[in-house]
Amino acid sequence: MEDINAIAMLQDPVRRRLYEYVAAQGREVGRNEAAEAAGVARTLAAHHLDKLAEAGLLESGSRRLTGRTGPGAGRPAKVYTRAPAERSVSLPARDYRTAAELLAEAAEQAGLDAGLCAAARRRGEALRGSAAPCGSLDEAMEVLAARGYEPRVEGVEAGGTEGEGAKGAGAEGEPGGTGPVVRMRNCPFHAVAERFPPLVCGMNLALLEGLLGTDGPVRARMDARPGECCVVVESSKDNDD
Repeated sequence: MEDINAIAMLQDPVRRRLYEYVAAQGREVGRNEAAEAAGVARTLAAHHLDKLAEAGLLESGSRRLTGRTGPGAGRPAKVYTRAPAERSVSLPARDYRTAAELLAEAAEQAGLDAGLCAAARRRGEALRGSAAPCGSLDEAMEVLAARGYEPRVEGVEAGGTEGEGAKGAGAEGEPGGTGPVVRMRNCPFHAVAERFPPLVCGMNLALLEGLLGTDGPVRARMDARPGECCVVVESSKDNDD
């Protein structure tokens, strides 16, 4: 019932907008920023943000948003980030996570990594169907977003971009980068990947290779970073020149 009550809180349109904005940032968000993004008053935003934190959908803390310290730096402001805990509802009750973990454990012990990756690549190709391999990072981001990966672009060189999506995606800039890279804030297989990282991350890479294609202008590769999906997507030409 706890998960049902938490998810039900998102039925309110203002609360949902606030949650979606905070979740999309991948960093701490203050009340003023969230209120402006949702188009509501700060007091109303504060009320809903605190309710989301009480339900366990967000985590709250405090820090000085100015970055200054010492006298005159101002009082710490309340900030929010998405909570790492997963919420799901199944009626009647189902326990697919336990089944997935048991299957992953058996596959790992039996050394079935190659077979699992081959099956994942075939599934990715089946999901793509008759469509051609993704022709750009913009197109790849649309595919990834539809699958729940929460993609974002980073590592754009000064004076160079990869399409309109790269320019408008809030690229953070990665020192030494040779072009834009799509990173993903969410791993749809997070719970199982935490217990069996080599097996599940390899499966995830193979799935995305099949989904995005391996003979087009974009490619998926492994580049693990804490708290994010272990796979990144980039323009293959950036590394073939």
